[in-house]
Amino acid sequence: MKRILGLDLGTTSIGWGLVNEGESVEEESGIIKLGVRNNPLSVDEKSNFEKGKAITTNAERTLKHGMRINLQRYKQRRDNLVACLKEHGIINDDTPLFELGNNTTFQTYRARAKAVSEEISLEEFARVLLMINKKRGYKSNRKAKDAEEGELIDGMDVAKELYNKNLTPGQYLMILKESGKSYRPAFYRSDLQNELNRIWDKQKEFHPEILTDEMRKEINGLSSTQCSAAFYNKKNITTAKNSGKDSYSTKLKWRNDCLKKEMDIEQVAYVVCSLCGEINGSSQRLAMISDRSKELYFSGKTIGQYLMALLDENPNTSLTNRIFYRQDYIDEFNAIWECQARYHKELTPELRKKIADNIIFFQRDLKSCKSLISFCELEHSEKEVDVGGKKKKVTIGLHVCPRSSPLFQTFKIWQVLNNIQVSVVGKKRKSVPKDSSLYLFSEREMGATQRFLEQDEKELLFKELSIKSKLKNTEILKMLFDNPERYEINYNEVEGNCTMSAFYSACAEIISQTGNGEYDFNKMRADKVKSLVKEIFSGLGYNTDFLSFNPLLEGKELEQQTSYRLWHLLYSYTGDKSVTGNDALLKKIGELCGLEREYARILANVSFVDDYGSLSAKAMRKVLPYMMEGTEYSMACQYAGYKHSAHSMTKEELEAKQYADHLEIIKRNSLRNPVVEKILNQMVNVVNSLIDTYGKPDEIRIELAREMKQSREERAEQDKNIRKATAEQEKIKKTLETEFGIKNVTRNDILRYRLYEELKMNGYKTLYSNTYIPREDLFTNKFDIEHIIPKAKLFDDSFSNKTLEARDVNIEKSNKTAYDFVAEKYDEKWLADYETRVEELLKQKVISKTKRNKLLMREADIPKDFLNRDLTDSQYIAKKAREMLESIVPNVVTTTGAITKRLREDWKLVDVMKELNWEKYNSLELTETIYDHDNKPIKRIKDWTKRNDNRHHAMDALTIAFTRPAIIQYLNNLNARSDKGGSIYGIEKKYMKRDEHGKLLFIPPIPIEKFREEAKRQLEAILVSTKAKNKVVTKSINKIKTRNGDKKKVQLTPRDQLHNETIYGKIEQYHTEIKKVGGKFTEEVVLRVANKRIREALYARLAEFDYDSKKAFTGKNSLEKNPVWIDEKRLCCVPEEVKLVAMKQVFTIRKLVDKNLNIDKVIDARVREILKQRLEEYGDDAAKAFSNLEENPIWFNKEKGIAIKRVKISGISNGTAIRVKHDVAGELILDEHGKALGNDYVSTSNNHHIAFFTDAEGNLHEHVVSFYEATARAILGYPVIDRYYNNELGWKYSFSIKQNEFFVFPNEAEGFNPCDIDLMDEANAPIISRNLYRVQKFSNRDYYFRHHLETNVEENKALKDVAWKRITCVNNLKGAVKVRINHIGKIVFVGEY
Repeated sequence: MKRILGLDLGTTSIGWGLVNEGESVEEESGIIKLGVRNNPLSVDEKSNFEKGKAITTNAERTLKHGMRINLQRYKQRRDNLVACLKEHGIINDDTPLFELGNNTTFQTYRARAKAVSEEISLEEFARVLLMINKKRGYKSNRKAKDAEEGELIDGMDVAKELYNKNLTPGQYLMILKESGKSYRPAFYRSDLQNELNRIWDKQKEFHPEILTDEMRKEINGLSSTQCSAAFYNKKNITTAKNSGKDSYSTKLKWRNDCLKKEMDIEQVAYVVCSLCGEINGSSQRLAMISDRSKELYFSGKTIGQYLMALLDENPNTSLTNRIFYRQDYIDEFNAIWECQARYHKELTPELRKKIADNIIFFQRDLKSCKSLISFCELEHSEKEVDVGGKKKKVTIGLHVCPRSSPLFQTFKIWQVLNNIQVSVVGKKRKSVPKDSSLYLFSEREMGATQRFLEQDEKELLFKELSIKSKLKNTEILKMLFDNPERYEINYNEVEGNCTMSAFYSACAEIISQTGNGEYDFNKMRADKVKSLVKEIFSGLGYNTDFLSFNPLLEGKELEQQTSYRLWHLLYSYTGDKSVTGNDALLKKIGELCGLEREYARILANVSFVDDYGSLSAKAMRKVLPYMMEGTEYSMACQYAGYKHSAHSMTKEELEAKQYADHLEIIKRNSLRNPVVEKILNQMVNVVNSLIDTYGKPDEIRIELAREMKQSREERAEQDKNIRKATAEQEKIKKTLETEFGIKNVTRNDILRYRLYEELKMNGYKTLYSNTYIPREDLFTNKFDIEHIIPKAKLFDDSFSNKTLEARDVNIEKSNKTAYDFVAEKYDEKWLADYETRVEELLKQKVISKTKRNKLLMREADIPKDFLNRDLTDSQYIAKKAREMLESIVPNVVTTTGAITKRLREDWKLVDVMKELNWEKYNSLELTETIYDHDNKPIKRIKDWTKRNDNRHHAMDALTIAFTRPAIIQYLNNLNARSDKGGSIYGIEKKYMKRDEHGKLLFIPPIPIEKFREEAKRQLEAILVSTKAKNKVVTKSINKIKTRNGDKKKVQLTPRDQLHNETIYGKIEQYHTEIKKVGGKFTEEVVLRVANKRIREALYARLAEFDYDSKKAFTGKNSLEKNPVWIDEKRLCCVPEEVKLVAMKQVFTIRKLVDKNLNIDKVIDARVREILKQRLEEYGDDAAKAFSNLEENPIWFNKEKGIAIKRVKISGISNGTAIRVKHDVAGELILDEHGKALGNDYVSTSNNHHIAFFTDAEGNLHEHVVSFYEATARAILGYPVIDRYYNNELGWKYSFSIKQNEFFVFPNEAEGFNPCDIDLMDEANAPIISRNLYRVQKFSNRDYYFRHHLETNVEENKALKDVAWKRITCVNNLKGAVKVRINHIGKIVFVGEY
């Protein structure tokens, strides 16, 4: 008897089933226990993981952390600067470092502007330095810059020449070309924009109806392609064609002619689009920085003078995002210091160097992130070390190699080349003559349908891939075969050497700029490319050694190759102190490759992929020689002396292996993806709990959710396909409902219609018999959904293996493949026509290539090991899960969803979940009976699927647990059943039988009825376990390196968001309301009455009754019975309703004026009215009214140039201050009570828990605690739950609720009271399960509970108090009992814990 653990591992849940599996006829299999563990991910975590997004859950936190660090460093620089100035007597403790007094708003800006040429006081000088220190300019860094960001322009010499000679960039390029130079310098964006404006104005004289002002606005900011599309869409103008070797010369000619004479509008459009591409092709941010630097140069101003000129022109102008080069700030600093040093002897050269180099412009080098890089799979080990008296396992070894390394790129290519398989496909295969020299297979391989590449074929492809970024499968087949249409390979495309491809692309640009022609290396063969580059570069005197790389060189020789040195230089270079940060890099490239500076710049702009492989350089150098000889990767690892995986161990090694007692928790941040970490750690917790409770299993069988086995790219593609398919299905559903009158559209109906539409190009005729399908017969039993390759031959139920065929033909086809059936039944002409129909459907892209292959596949061609493609665990997550499980048991069997589905059907487990839920939904009248196309009744639950019940994971796990390896082997090799002496036939005889209809089914592990009843009994007793969010803070130890050694600091880090990101201000406004005079009109309320006479009259009545509002204003003294007179003559009395007024706190935020602005929330009444008027002017179209505000401003005061761009609006109703207010001098601002005023308010909307207390009268009271407050208590060392809250009022702590905690509720209908039974007794699990609820969400006096079996979180009113509860009265929680459930669904504690 074997004890088997079945695991259904998904992204947000783990289903598990523990069973006893009989190994002989005498031993009876049985179910021990089933369970489900939920692992709730946030919406973003789950969505990003399933969509294949690369951003981790910590990315946003990392971004904010970086911002906080930058702020902290600025403050540190400021403090150091102030301390330095004080030390050298420039300022003292009493010196105000801020603008003080009236009319001093721009005092420091003005002092900064004149400090270059006039004397300013030392006090002003200090303020100027503090201003420069605050914003010190942009400094380029290659390692931190994004590849798409573009480059900084340092072309002042070119700009001067353009300015002095009044040239455009196009005219300058023409002069260079005519003088024999074709290099293209980097131009400032403003110069290119000026050229575009001149061309537009000139050609507008000849084409005014096309080159309109509206069209000019339309193309503003567009790329070349977008601009071309705009010309076509708006003006029906197609840009002129320009290609070939002389395309650059033609382009320059057109560009210059456009400045002089009338040109064809198509040529003008081409030139305009080309210039738009150059202007908008890279980062506008960097381009504008460069333009500002150019403007400073030509105007002879410093940054301070430039900014002051803007303020003089318009005092309300915004100076935000006016960014300059770091060098421009350094130049200004030097100019100011040189001038002021003439007036102040304190400003010595030594002090200047100290302030400039060590404080204001100091920037440390980027920290090495080597410690974050993974260890090599083959060159690492673990050892135990003593850390603070505790034993700790640490990983030691070599780090993995960057993916951009030439070594890795070569390794990657050979890894793929050794896995490429070529096979014969299509209708032509049967006509290949045996004696043909083009025959794909050798005589030894006769009868095979596919083979791996020969060594000479691999080397041919390697030669091409070594200089190209990728090759498509069609390109590969053309290179290998004279008749490529007959063959296919198992890759859509093969990635090449991206690093060397980038080098060759740079070479192509250099060749073009040196006037040696335009070449597209992607369309040329490798030999021709190499010889061409070598010939041209040799003629120019350039070195070409950097274009070749030999991965087999020994020792240091490999790293001394020019190509490796160039890669390493570009990969590791961070920057220098030049304006653009790459002067030293250009010099080194020039020395290495013999290039002039302008061409070295092209190589300097090469960007590499910023990622790492899984092996170290040492491991790859040991394995690669074997791979280059044609050895597959895992075998090459063995030749190199490595154990590639547990599967490469010998039988003796496996038997001698020591297995762990438990799985080890994965250390935080030790995997590439934190979501995967969470999933696998939940698996660890479940498996360990099962081992502790039931002992270690003999074998583990596991199925991973499809997205768990996929790479990030595959998950992204799948998500895209799912969304597309869902939209298509909805469209088909509407068609079937409206055109075919089908009321209850099923999946089968949609499938049938899709297959029907697939035959449209064939005249709605079937493919085999060419039978016409009348529309009215589509949903009758005259036509069947037919498996192209029978399921008896190939376990494939995909859409690509299905078509429609007449029922009688389908019956006759039986278990033949489509191709074999047509070949046997019909003559050669019919077969040829069939092949033509299939090929035509592929050509028209109606069917996929996969479907075409199946339609043309003979039985002899059915691939072996079909399922093994899904069982290879090739992806990182699946490999890691299996690797972990293999550390505790010798056998880990992986299965698939398709096999689980087949076994559920064979073992009659499909409807078990519906049967378990039927009674509940039937009592709520949520069931119905529908009729299929054959008028057979089908009972179903409305708007329900098995996935609505968490227990379906356990049902799958039960099936997985009983999935013997023999079953997988059988389904994997269905085509070998005909061999009566083979193992597959033996499996069929042992594990399968035919039902009453002759259908072959797998024998259930337990007799069917008993199996179903036992499964139901186990499922009814499941208590679904869900991971709760209990922890508030995480204790972490931060190590800080100092000159005196490492310092350790214990820090408590919040585990969730403390508050919403938005920061609000606070103001007070008058708030009025109308209230009826009554018993609640206390003295405080009466004093808020707006009307003075009414207020005095009400106050007099209240005083008369000793300030008892109930006596004064209710009963016989209500205003109806006993009016309150305002005047002595009793002519006027107090009305029943009066106006109250009070000061109300309003939390505000500034918002950009755009189409999404809610005008009614604008605080300022005048601004609100102006915005409403603007909206009315544009017919209440907010998108038009509030767009393009730079060119069409909303004026608040036009004379003073004050425009409305941002407005203050009301925000949250309640806020918490996270800072206190300081004045301009940094002093605390106190209120009338001496308390610091709050500042920067936030919404702490995410509640952590609600604590409930019982008063002396037995009533429950709540205390809502936000995560912000809970964290504050934890950091101060207090208990998170304040059990003594309002203790002075006699309140006693009862219990608390947190998200995902569990409560057992009483049930009057069942007569169930949780207090009457032992909740920890597993025998009571079924009745507990029916009344067990999870805390879903809560707020003040509003609590939502979700039944633990429910996966759906919608608030369906029909299911209220069954699938979910909403409690709005605190005392209604009485009688509910809080329980704690462990990882495997056992109640381990009752009551508060």
